[in-house]
Amino acid sequence: MEDDAPVIYGLEFQARALTAQTAETDSIRFLVGTQSLKFDNQIHIIDFDDENNIINKNVLLHQAGEIWHIGASPADKAVLTTCYNKTSDSRVVSCAAVWRMPSDWETGSHDSPDDSAHNPQTLELLCHLDDSPHGNAACVLWEPMGDGKRVISLADNHALLWDLHESSTQAKVSSTATLEGKGQLKFTSGKWSPHHNCSQLATANDTAIRGWDLRTMSQIYCIENAHGQLVRDLDFNPNRQYYLSSCGDDCKVKFWDVRNVQEPVKTLEEHSHWVWSVRYNHSHDQLVLTASSDSRLILSNMVSISSEPFGHLVDDEELSEGEENHQEDKGKEPLKDSVVSTYEEHEDSVYAAEWSSADPWLFASLSYDGRLVINRVPRALKYRILL
Repeated sequence: MEDDAPVIYGLEFQARALTAQTAETDSIRFLVGTQSLKFDNQIHIIDFDDENNIINKNVLLHQAGEIWHIGASPADKAVLTTCYNKTSDSRVVSCAAVWRMPSDWETGSHDSPDDSAHNPQTLELLCHLDDSPHGNAACVLWEPMGDGKRVISLADNHALLWDLHESSTQAKVSSTATLEGKGQLKFTSGKWSPHHNCSQLATANDTAIRGWDLRTMSQIYCIENAHGQLVRDLDFNPNRQYYLSSCGDDCKVKFWDVRNVQEPVKTLEEHSHWVWSVRYNHSHDQLVLTASSDSRLILSNMVSISSEPFGHLVDDEELSEGEENHQEDKGKEPLKDSVVSTYEEHEDSVYAAEWSSADPWLFASLSYDGRLVINRVPRALKYRILL
């Protein structure tokens, strides 16, 4: 049974960290990390049963502190990273670590949900990614499509590339890049590009977006004032190697061709407050999700800058050589961009949105009050894309 109605799950704690479980391609699974000052923090493992439209959850304890960022290994579904705050000598420090879920986390909890809630199991610490001289960790990025052996952490003004040991119980820094410039420079977020053999990284700091070559750890492009205010999030188009999206506190979502960073290719101005998250669909790159503190999640159909702008696949070269190639397309116009749907099931700032790794038509969003909503791409659009 397929129904477009949203499915809502409420956590008892505030939360802002959400990821899809990338290594799990059979079942629809998301991981949520909580932010509680008073209680032990938790990782909620959310399994969505598509046929019955219900959510099954398991809870693991994350006693290290409140979770600001969470990432799932692309290779091992039991392994994840968190960035979390802890208090040490009466000051708050942000740390990062690699964890493993206990091997039997699934046992027993579906039958008797009450037991699992009272005696949750604890995540097993594999290793810290703390390099305290390099400052406070903002996020940890797994190598896309990787074997789960390489991660990047962004800490203050440093990007650190780590090699994880076979069992992930040891990590060593293999190379670093540093933001140079005046003032207190700090990375706010980053995205590891899935293109160019995973040799590139994009980072956001303040209003700027920078590209880095991970082989030399040198900067390859810089978009100085990408947004009028802080840049919050970035994402690469999975099918077009030079296309990058960004969002920020100027309420805008922008799309860039990093070969020409003077102007964005497209700008969306649909949100009325800070935009925290932007995500391309992994299979159909015209579908873009954005989440904002205006309590809304917006699904846009950015078809003119997708890999199928004329309704069929086109490569970057064809597009960048200008439109003259398309004369034989009988003057075909690129399809029109549009907002597909605005989702208003949240009552608080929506900090994160993620597409499912297992079902390209399904996505989750998380607001600060701990409300997780699972939605589907409207059926009419799904069939228009497929047929």
